[in-house]
Amino acid sequence: MATEDNITAVRRFWEGFNTHNLNVWDEVCTANFMNHDPSLPTPHADLPTIKQTIGELFFPAFPNLTSSEEDLIATGDRVVIRRTFRGTHTGALMGVAPTGKAATWTGIFIDRLTGGKIAEQWVVFDALSMLQQIGAVALPGQGAR
Repeated sequence: MATEDNITAVRRFWEGFNTHNLNVWDEVCTANFMNHDPSLPTPHADLPTIKQTIGELFFPAFPNLTSSEEDLIATGDRVVIRRTFRGTHTGALMGVAPTGKAATWTGIFIDRLTGGKIAEQWVVFDALSMLQQIGAVALPGQGAR
């Protein structure tokens, strides 16, 4: 597949995220898709598991959660994308009661595509910054909360 097809698939993936319609991911991911994200309860998740995790963990905690593309680099079968996430913490997140605080954090995603579909995704996302902004983790120098 051409690099442009890979970019289109990755951008469509994020359109699904931003509209909270994760069924779009079924269209742009392979049947054996694997997400690698050490910050999640399931660090190596297949497509149904990652859809469930995002849909049950993040969207209820941040009902207005969206992301924007900051950088995108594509070569061969890889697309690397840096995104900024924004949302307001109005639902529980991993035992943290809603705070009503807005948060902005970043993530970098490396996608491997085959046949124009995402087969694998490696994730590094700034969970610490997000947790600090919603008050779940103390900022340096503030002591325990």
